[in-house]
Amino acid sequence: MAFGNKVKSTSAEGEKGKMAPEETVQVQPTNPSSDLNDIDCEKHGASRESNPMPDLKRKLRSRHLQMIAIGGTIGTGLFIGSGTAVANGGPVGALIAYIFVGTIVYSVMTSLGEIATYIPIPGAFTAYAARLVDPSLGFAMGWIYWFSWASTFALELTATGLIIQFWDDSINIAIFIAIFWVLITLLNFLPVSFYGELEFWLSSIKVITVVGFMIFAICIDAGVGDKGYLGFRYWVDPGPFAPYSGVHPDSTAKFVGFWSVLIQAGFSYQGTELVGIAAAETENPRKTVPAAIRKTFYRILFFFVLTIFFIGLLVPYTNENLLTDGNDANSSPFVIAARLAGVKVLPHIINAVLLTVVLSAANSNVYSGSRILLGLAQEGFAPRWFKKTSKKGVPYFSVAFTAAFGLLGFMNVSNAGSTVFNWLVNIAGVAGFITWASLNGCHLAFMRALKARDISRDTLPYKAIWQPYYSWYGLFFNILIIITQGFTSFITSFSVTDFFIDYISLILFVVLYVGHKIYFRTSFVHPLEADIDTGRQEVENETWETEAPATKWHQKLARSFLG
Repeated sequence: MAFGNKVKSTSAEGEKGKMAPEETVQVQPTNPSSDLNDIDCEKHGASRESNPMPDLKRKLRSRHLQMIAIGGTIGTGLFIGSGTAVANGGPVGALIAYIFVGTIVYSVMTSLGEIATYIPIPGAFTAYAARLVDPSLGFAMGWIYWFSWASTFALELTATGLIIQFWDDSINIAIFIAIFWVLITLLNFLPVSFYGELEFWLSSIKVITVVGFMIFAICIDAGVGDKGYLGFRYWVDPGPFAPYSGVHPDSTAKFVGFWSVLIQAGFSYQGTELVGIAAAETENPRKTVPAAIRKTFYRILFFFVLTIFFIGLLVPYTNENLLTDGNDANSSPFVIAARLAGVKVLPHIINAVLLTVVLSAANSNVYSGSRILLGLAQEGFAPRWFKKTSKKGVPYFSVAFTAAFGLLGFMNVSNAGSTVFNWLVNIAGVAGFITWASLNGCHLAFMRALKARDISRDTLPYKAIWQPYYSWYGLFFNILIIITQGFTSFITSFSVTDFFIDYISLILFVVLYVGHKIYFRTSFVHPLEADIDTGRQEVENETWETEAPATKWHQKLARSFLG
């Protein structure tokens, strides 16, 4: 749904409206020498004619792009996992952790934004790593990131069955795994504009639900529920920070509890980087991507931080239901808060929303995984037939191959298969942090390439704040989290099994990187040889239709929440 009239503009015209003082959007084409273009073509072993870019269609609008990122992030991590965060860190510990990780995420988003607006190409992450840093990094990061989305698709399909069992536990979850696998797969064979529109409305349901919970929480905290006025009661008793079990002394236990939430918060935020993947199919990316980065990040931070804040007000971290394993409404802190307040109808509403959340996430899994696979093929890291697209711009081989991994969800039907499946899911978990760290590294390499060519950052379509220091900040803490995320395997007594479960993704990444580097004998990309031209000039020469600025109050209100 669009608001306002449409006006014609070109990608070189830039954004004429007022921009935030710390960030500017300018669209000025650069003109690197033909010699540098020759270096790029020779380095990649192909010309634009022999290795053309995939024929994706730029049919996603700004509102689609923003909601795709929101839809990929606001999921079971918020509706269910947030309860575990409060239980492990306490209300204040969890709140600080989510704010802190939010600053790390923003460093990744701004780093990605500068690159993606300059060269909005298919495959984004894989291509950036291969062109700017090292082909082996592009290979390893691309494949482990693709696998994370493919295996998560299987996890989401399993979750749909468990959610429906909330209403009737006699139903076999395998039936719904099959039904929703067919549905999601078919949807991803449709044009990207349909995907964007569907994701827009599914994500809108999430946004409305979260806003509704905040209003509900304010009322309950003010004394509407059975408990009377709550205020900050649970911040005093049982306290603001939760000690981690098995750790002494108490101060250390509370810090470890905080750190465990820090890691979990990172998992919850994963999906914000989908803006970079969708940039290759977005209209006027040099205008829409910067806007999406700013608005999406602020909305996600707003939703996550305020949700954690209100959960900490309504539910004490000692509530045993917060740590209950499960994927249905019974495990949701939203429902626990409602039950403590004496509201009985909310579990069924939340369970219905959870079904929408999971289907939206599954839809994003296949979309993002297929586009990463297409990018791997474009860079020569996967069979070239994954680049093939339909007349509508759908990479059908990539979609089919990615969707096929959803069938791994059937492994959860048996106990033996579920053990193997849990290992696969753990590979997916840390892949997000590896991708974030790599994106920060890619941005530092991107700035070196610009400096080598005497291209000022002032000419970039999107110029982020605090760079390059912000990229170093994000790189450091992402690596620190990757290294320490499995600390629980060392607490009390060392567990070899837990250690490998926690670090299998990092081990796999290192094996992929080192194996590719040894076999192909790749080297790090020199700043002067970094390919920052292929796919850029095509964008500068295109003309776009964009929406006129909102002028009426209801238009501004709608766009502030729904893009």
